Amino acid sequence: MAASTRAVQALEALGVTFTLHAYDYDSGADRIGLQAAEALGVEPQRLLKTLMAEVDGRPVCAVVPSDREVSMKKLAAAFGGKTARMMRPPDAERLTGYHVGGISPFGQKKRIPVAIELSALGQSSVFVNGGRRGLQIELDPHDAAKAMGAVAQGLTA
Repeated sequence: MAASTRAVQALEALGVTFTLHAYDYDSGADRIGLQAAEALGVEPQRLLKTLMAEVDGRPVCAVVPSDREVSMKKLAAAFGGKTARMMRPPDAERLTGYHVGGISPFGQKKRIPVAIELSALGQSSVFVNGGRRGLQIELDPHDAAKAMGAVAQGLTA
């Protein structure tokens, strides 16, 4: 599969072992992460969604299982802040260089702090967006966290 995205290039540059998986992206899906998990036949807790947010006005990235909701209180605490809110999609796209539905925590235009849901580290492998709609990267969750430079925290409600 020819899939050279910035996310793929970033992982290759780090020497991370991964597998690419393509699927039919459904732009009309209510929950894109769950749609991707179903399309790939993967348990939703193994398919991680990338959420762009702001903690006390500073951009952050949260990577959580697709079947869970991030707790704004826990997200703020993970970054030593008081308040958190989701970033507006146009702001997320401008900051990351990716389109919503294809935002990857790897290879973003600007490096920002990342937190990964602690429970994801217990999976044998996880799937993370590959930098474009319809592309997922499967890799070891510890390799993913290291490549993201992520802190592992309980982020979900």
